[in-house]
Amino acid sequence: MALDERLQRLIGTVIPRESLPPDPVDPVAVRAARNRVVRQTGALRPVAKVEDQTVSGPGGNIPVRVYWPRFGARLPVLVYLHGGGWVFGTLDSVDDTCRALANAADCVVVSVDYRLAPEHKFPAAVEDAYAVLRWLSDHAPEIGADAGRLAVGGESAGGNLAIACTLLARDQGGPSLVAQLLAYPITDYNLDTASYRENAEGFFLTRRAMQWYWEQYLARPEDADNPLAAPLRAVSHAGLPPALIFTAEYDPLRDDGEAYAARLRAAGVPVAAVRMPGLIHGFFSNAQWQLPQREEALARAADFLRQAFTRPDPAAD
Repeated sequence: MALDERLQRLIGTVIPRESLPPDPVDPVAVRAARNRVVRQTGALRPVAKVEDQTVSGPGGNIPVRVYWPRFGARLPVLVYLHGGGWVFGTLDSVDDTCRALANAADCVVVSVDYRLAPEHKFPAAVEDAYAVLRWLSDHAPEIGADAGRLAVGGESAGGNLAIACTLLARDQGGPSLVAQLLAYPITDYNLDTASYRENAEGFFLTRRAMQWYWEQYLARPEDADNPLAAPLRAVSHAGLPPALIFTAEYDPLRDDGEAYAARLRAAGVPVAAVRMPGLIHGFFSNAQWQLPQREEALARAADFLRQAFTRPDPAAD
C-alpha cells in the first residue's frame, strides 16, 4: 500500500532531522546531536514504579531501568533492548515503549543501556545484554519478578541483540526464555536484499546508514559471519523461543526480519511475522510520530507476551 499519509507529512518535516546525516564522521558527535533530536516529550504513561539500577557486567556496571506495572505479585519479566544501529539509543529513547508493554503485558520490564559502538565493538553489546539475562535468572525475585517467565525483546539493533541472546541462552545452558519480541530486527550483514534496494533512501533509515552502522559495530570483517552479529547465519535456529516479529513495508530491514521468521518456521519454532503496511523503520519506538498503528502493534505485542507468560504466579501458591 502507499506510504502512510501522516508519515508522508513527517518525512517532509520532522523525520529528516532525526535521520543520520549524509556523511557522518564523528560517531560520538552525531550520537549527541541525534539523541537531542529524538528525545521523547509529552506526558508519560503512568506505571506503578520506575527505577534506575545497575547490573554487573563484563565491562563494568550496566545501567538498566526497571518498570513495574503493579505490586503484590511476582510478575513475569521482559528484558528490552533499544535500537540505534549499536551506535545510538538510550534508556529514554524507549521509555514510552517500555511503559506501554509493562502495563499492557502486566510484566516487569528491564530496559538495558548496553555499551555502544564504536567505542565498544562487537561483541560488547551482546555480552551486556546476555549478562542482564543471566543476572535476572538469579536475582529476579529481588525486583518482584519470576525468572521462570523470562522473555527478551528489542527493535532494530536491539532486536539483533535479543536474537543473539536467544542463541546464547540455548547454547550455554540458559536462562530459559519463553518468548522473543522483535521489531524490524537486523539479522544479517547483507545490504543487497530486495527491501534494501527498494527502500535504499527516503524512508528514515537508509542503506548507506546501515553500512555505516555495521562499520562502527564490527571489530573485524570476519565478525560479519558470527551468528551473534548476524543471527541469520546460525547453523541452526531450532530450540529458540517462540517469536513475534514486526516488520515495516518501507524499511530496508524488512527482509531481514522476514527471513529470520522463515528460518524459525523451518526449524519448528512457533512464529508470527507481521508486516506493517505503509510504515517505515522506527514506528515501534517513536511515540512522537503519533501513529495509531504503533498503538495497535504495542497491543498485539502485549497479547503475545501475556500468552507466553502463562505459567501461574508462584507467589499465589
